[in-house]
Amino acid sequence: MVILQRNQYLRSIELKRDNVNSFLKYPFCLPAIKNLSTLAFHPKVTFIVGENGTGKSTILEAIAIACGFNAEGGTRNFNFTTSNTHSELHNYIKVIKGIRTPRDGFFLRAESFYNLATNIDDLERDDPGLLLSSYGGRSLHQQSHGESFFSVFMNRLKGSGLYILDEPEAALSPSRQMSLITKIHELVEQDSQIIIATHSPIIMAYPEAIIYEIKDKIEVVRYEETENYQIMKSFINNRKKMLSILIDGLD
Repeated sequence: MVILQRNQYLRSIELKRDNVNSFLKYPFCLPAIKNLSTLAFHPKVTFIVGENGTGKSTILEAIAIACGFNAEGGTRNFNFTTSNTHSELHNYIKVIKGIRTPRDGFFLRAESFYNLATNIDDLERDDPGLLLSSYGGRSLHQQSHGESFFSVFMNRLKGSGLYILDEPEAALSPSRQMSLITKIHELVEQDSQIIIATHSPIIMAYPEAIIYEIKDKIEVVRYEETENYQIMKSFINNRKKMLSILIDGLD
């Protein structure tokens, strides 16, 4: 059960089902969206997890756009477009806000991070000193993939904000993922609300959170009940047996 608080930035979303012409076309044909009515958010951290193709990134993208963020990532002030591939789901989402407005905000999308970094460099060339100082003072393209991701987390996310993160673990080592947990807690302590789509059992272990797992529908689960945790635990605890099944089974 999610305990809503009036003073959280984003309380929930509702799918305007009566406005959907057909649940047979994408993205409404996805089981998670077909069965979606209301999705309530934890006042601190909400995780959305599930297998590839279940729709978690599609839902997160719709939430971000409905909240005013650029479809390819960044703050609400970014308006670049390199490829108009986002779904129309955001047009059918009603955002239920709390009584307060966040002072900061950021949408990080792993698959379009390169485009975001390029746009930041373009804006920096047009007006030197305008943006890079907020991202650690160094071009994100001049850092490794993991370093650039981590630089955004550590430098750009200031607190008192709404942060929507789509697969933030994509470029991070396990140790960096653990460091991200520390950053998440710092942001929560600084009056932030965070919504994260992830495959990482490390990141989703953050305790002050709710976890939604997407299968045929979206359900609240405990950390230990997530498929990601169970598969990883089984593999690590039974590595030789699992490898035998995966490799020898092909012979």
